[in-house]
Amino acid sequence: MSAPPFTLVGIDHVVFLVDDMDVAMAFYQGVLGCQPGYSYPALGMEQVWTGAALIVLWDTTHPGASAAVPPVAGGRNVDHVCIATSPVDPDDLRAHFAAHGVEIEREAEHGGARGVGNSFYIRDPFGNKLEIKGPAVYPDGRA
Repeated sequence: MSAPPFTLVGIDHVVFLVDDMDVAMAFYQGVLGCQPGYSYPALGMEQVWTGAALIVLWDTTHPGASAAVPPVAGGRNVDHVCIATSPVDPDDLRAHFAAHGVEIEREAEHGGARGVGNSFYIRDPFGNKLEIKGPAVYPDGRA
């Protein structure tokens, strides 16, 4: 097998299907602090920056999103997306989510691209699972 003619750089973007763009933007900008990205009004699509990557929000109720509507209602094809954060005090994060009415489904210490660190699992208003993960406690994954 030959090597590909490119080098992998990282995740560019993830697309979430939503059915209320105002609610989606309020959550991603107001709760998570994402910054506005590219906008595609003809498609019913907005993008928000999460550090160096984008989350694309595609409104399935918009006429321009017909290609995005899943063939099976309620079907899913993504388990979760992990959003890396700066250092954060776990109590401050818990208080922030509580103030916005966001339930923390699970807390754990998990490995990821930056090593083993604290993870908080939440859902956006459309049921998409997000892992909010601070920097590595052990950058190489070992104690």
